[in-house]
Amino acid sequence: MEKQKIQVAIDGPASAGKSTVAKLVAKNFGYIYCDTGAMYRSVTLKAIQNHLSLSDESTIVAMLKQTKISFTPGNPVQHVFVDDKEVTEDIRQPNITNSVSTIASLAGVRTELVNRQREIANQNSIVMDGRDIGTAVLPNAPVKIFLIASVSERAERRYKENIAKGIETPLAQLKKEIEVRDHKDSTRKVSPLTKAKDAIEVDTTSMTIEQVVNEITKIINQRIK
Repeated sequence: MEKQKIQVAIDGPASAGKSTVAKLVAKNFGYIYCDTGAMYRSVTLKAIQNHLSLSDESTIVAMLKQTKISFTPGNPVQHVFVDDKEVTEDIRQPNITNSVSTIASLAGVRTELVNRQREIANQNSIVMDGRDIGTAVLPNAPVKIFLIASVSERAERRYKENIAKGIETPLAQLKKEIEVRDHKDSTRKVSPLTKAKDAIEVDTTSMTIEQVVNEITKIINQRIK
């Protein structure tokens, strides 16, 4: 008898800790991890490198259809490739972070990437994180988590991440950028950031990564029994 494929959808705003937690949860259960944010960042990077207008939907979609985005496991981070060239660090630079919401709001880009994400999910048990996984990408996932954290907490996390990478950005600026991104993600016309009705909300503001992973692990175990 074929083993049941489990889908875990983890959504939430920028810097709520989704990717870090999703990777660890996937590793603990032996599931595949799909970083949907990295896919949108990869499209953004290639569009910028090709000097394309980020709001020119038809041109961006045409480029995306000719673009291969792939992942390989890594420790501590998964490696991301665009057309077989590694872009793991490139897609995390501030100019990409501040432009990705524009690309993510393009309906044609979302349609193409959602199809790719569903293909990955249909082949494996998976943990997928993003903004609209539980509502749009995997609406039938048996486990849906919605991570939240205060803007101050999320700015602090982004600040520490940036410092570790040698990127100097003032904390006040990061707070402003996160607020702007929250607004863009929540108000876009196509698949806005919203909590699915059957998602369990986890406020990570005062939690360590380990505590968040333990909480999500407990939820998954309860749901898949």
